[in-house]
Parts: sequence; structure tokens; C-alpha cells
Amino acid sequence: MALKQFNVLIKGAQLPQRLLDKVEEQFTTFRLWEAADDEAYLQEIGSQIDALLTSGNPVMGASADLINRLPNLKIICSNGVGYDSIDVKAAQARGIIVTNTPGVLNACVADLGMALLLDVARRVSESDRYARAGKWLSHGRFPAGCKIGGKVCGIVGLGSIGLELARRARAFDMDIHFYNPNSRPDVPYTRHETLKSLAQQADFLVLTLPGGLRTRHLIDAEILQALGPQGYLINIARGSVVDEQALIQALESEQIAGAALDVFEHEPAVPQALQKRNNVVITPHIASSTEETMRAMADLVFENLLAFAQGEAVLTRVV
Repeated sequence: MALKQFNVLIKGAQLPQRLLDKVEEQFTTFRLWEAADDEAYLQEIGSQIDALLTSGNPVMGASADLINRLPNLKIICSNGVGYDSIDVKAAQARGIIVTNTPGVLNACVADLGMALLLDVARRVSESDRYARAGKWLSHGRFPAGCKIGGKVCGIVGLGSIGLELARRARAFDMDIHFYNPNSRPDVPYTRHETLKSLAQQADFLVLTLPGGLRTRHLIDAEILQALGPQGYLINIARGSVVDEQALIQALESEQIAGAALDVFEHEPAVPQALQKRNNVVITPHIASSTEETMRAMADLVFENLLAFAQGEAVLTRVV
């Protein structure tokens, strides 16, 4: 098949411009986000679509309904490592290939996880606001933060990103404990049989596990209570992993010391109850957002798409 005869539906403008440019140069593309009426547009062009270009971001993804409106869809290429917002079962039932972008973002996601941990412990963002507001002059010395050396970094989900985070935490003299469904005899860290046990031991509970139904609200009121009043929650995984209302209650009742969050349950909406708290650090889902990583992700998505269109094996297949 000539590449221009290969039709790609692009779901959203949130995808990197580098990726959009490369795909639109090589293939025939259709921009779903520009349609005045999604349903009418899909009825018009749905049967022509060979590939869907999307991301694992919760506002993007690929629902079963969208997949079913594309009767000749053959591949879904996602810009991101997480694919919980893609109905993989619906794709698999029709023999549709799904690809993602693992590996290329691990280091940068772990970097942000460590940055968030340091920020909430040493109160960096809070002290920045304090100084900018003139409180250093009017109120005097800013209150002390928390040393992280010698503390327990508890990692939930010791996969590729979790391992990168562990390396960084060890460089700060932190003790590494983890909870993982499967044992990891290849690592020198302390494994806990239950998440609650890890939370009880952790000073910083860092989430690096996948999203999806199996992990939804895994961090609930019981786990937050186990984390305790000296413990901090760091989330660089998915917002769905945390019961956000339970987290707000735990913060308001001072059951935990603070939180640093890059992802949210209903993003891009961030609850006011979290925004107003000084002991909560908030970033807008930027863990993989560096120029280098975004470029590598875009290139991997394109390579998957190009390989499939040319009848070759894709590089990073999910199903």
C-alpha cells in the first residue's frame, strides 16, 4: 500500500507537533478534533480509517465506542507508556494492534518523581510563594522542612520507572522498600507482601504503577491512614490510582504530612481543596514533558505507524 493511501485518524491536537508534522507528511490524515460534530464526521469517514493516532492521556485514549465506529481500523498508535484509557479488550477482540512508547520516558518520569519528593519534603514551592509574597521580611525565617536522607522511600510498582526512581532515591541515601504483585529477586530492595505494610513503613510513598480498573483507588483511606502523619504521598502514575476524596480528607484531618501530585482523578480539573493546601505540590501531568523525551516518544510512535503501513513488525506492541 502506498503511504498516502494509508488513512490515519488523529484524535487530538494535544499530540506533539513533531509527530503531527511527520504523520501528515507521509499519510492521509483526518483531524477528529476539528470536526464540528464528531458523530457525523465519524459516520462520514469512519470506514476509511486504517490507523488511529492517540495517547494514553485520560482525555485522549480510545473507547470501545470509538473503535467500533472505525470498522476497518487495523492499528492504534498511542503516544505514551500508559494505555489504560485505550479499550485494549475491544481492540484485541477485533485483532487490532495497539502500540505505546515504553522505555523512552522512564528517566524523565523518575526525575520528576524525585523532584516532587524533594519539593514536598523541603517545602520548595511553598517557600518560593512565601518569599515572593514578602513574608520573609514580614514574618521572618521560613519553617523547617524534612530531611530525606535515611528515610524510607516506598515504591508502589517496581517496574522500569520504579527502578529508575529507586536509583535516584538511593543517591540521596534513602532506604528503598517496595510493593509489587510479583517478586523481584533481581533487586536488593525490601519487598513488602502487602501495600498496607509498605505504607506503614514508608516515609514517602511513591506511585509508579499502571492505571486502569485493576489499580483504581488502590490508594484509599486505609492506605493513607497507614502512611501516617509523618508520611508523604507522591503520584507520578495515574490519577485514578488514588481515591482523591480520601486523599483530601486525609490532608484536611492531618492524617498524612503532605502530597506531591502530577496526575489527578479527573484531570485537567484539580480540586480546589488540593489547590489551596500549602503542603500539596501540584504539577500539570508533566512527568514525561521534556524536549528530549517528547521527541523520542513522537519518533517511536511514528516508527510504529510507518512499520505497520509498510507491512513490517511494529516495535512496541501492547496487543
